[in-house]
Amino acid sequence: MKRMDIKSHCPINFTLEVVGDPWSLLILRDIAFFEKNTFKDFLESSERITTNILTNRLFMLEKNGILTKEPHPTDLRSSLYTLTKKGHGLIPLLIAMVKWGTKHDPHSTGHAYKNSFQEFKKNQAC
Repeated sequence: MKRMDIKSHCPINFTLEVVGDPWSLLILRDIAFFEKNTFKDFLESSERITTNILTNRLFMLEKNGILTKEPHPTDLRSSLYTLTKKGHGLIPLLIAMVKWGTKHDPHSTGHAYKNSFQEFKKNQAC
């Protein structure tokens, strides 16, 4: 389970404390770039997150004001997760990570999505 207290108020540390684990960043990626928004959607990602870790990360992201959780309009057993304004503020960080990872990993899937991410970034500026 993730820590509940903050080690310091260094801005980098604060960001890492809120979203610095790989699973949280992958959930944010799935919401921001791949329009996934249900528990089931996140489970279907290729990284294969376990249900208990996914439950914990969704709870922590909601608790930290990064995501909101709403009842699904057509499936009463499911919820929809969406980015808050605070969560949308993390998109430039995610885009920077995509650029860095694509540049330094010759096998990165980012190469296939290069134009999509540029278009996404352009649309976010509006």
